[in-house]
Amino acid sequence: MRKKIVAGNWKMNKNLNEGIILANELIEKLISSSIDVEVILGVPFTHLEKITSISKKYSVSAQNCSAQESGAFTGEISTKMIQSTGAKYVILGHSERRIFHKENNSDLAKKVDLCLMDDLIVIYCCGETLSDRESGNHFMVVKSQIEDVLFHLSGEQMSKLVIAYEPVWAIGTGVTASSDQAQEMHAFIRSIFTQKYGLELSRGLSILYGGSCKPSNAQDIFSKEDVDGGLIGGASLNANDFYQIINAF
Repeated sequence: MRKKIVAGNWKMNKNLNEGIILANELIEKLISSSIDVEVILGVPFTHLEKITSISKKYSVSAQNCSAQESGAFTGEISTKMIQSTGAKYVILGHSERRIFHKENNSDLAKKVDLCLMDDLIVIYCCGETLSDRESGNHFMVVKSQIEDVLFHLSGEQMSKLVIAYEPVWAIGTGVTASSDQAQEMHAFIRSIFTQKYGLELSRGLSILYGGSCKPSNAQDIFSKEDVDGGLIGGASLNANDFYQIINAF
């Protein structure tokens, strides 16, 4: 059975004290929950060690890493640095990194390799813009983002990744892809991995929905066959909202 995952992406929000408060609010709720869902908190670099040390009720993820192993790269954070904090995951390929920081598929392939080398699990984001969808190129764009970045990996390496589908047109806009649109793309993504790696691997691959998921629509989205959870942005900054999403399965 595929792992159900709800990951929060705090982005550039919450100073360290505020982050500790939010994590503790969530812990209080998770203590009384028996639902079989892996909860991941994607926090700023400055928070990684502290948020990891507070509780075992969740896993912790960095939101990015350097494409370089080490060296004279001022301001960059290496995978070894992330691993040393106790964090288990790294979010890579988020649309905001692609758009605002001009990350390309070549950069991301290097980052994926470094994460795997240092035993970090990658949550790899892919997804199309509004213009891609309106022009009918959305499947081609997503397929290219997956093939160019991940298809050099072995099946064993690939089995350690999590995929997050982001309809970029539905992030921070208040617009949400319908559950049927989410299912259509998730099924397509799974089929890409089936063709490359076989049915057994693709059936075990967790694919998260990452487009304005909130308490009011999470249950509908998570009910779809190929949706295994969510990569949650704004709603993860409120413990009550995030907990409701965790319990939406």
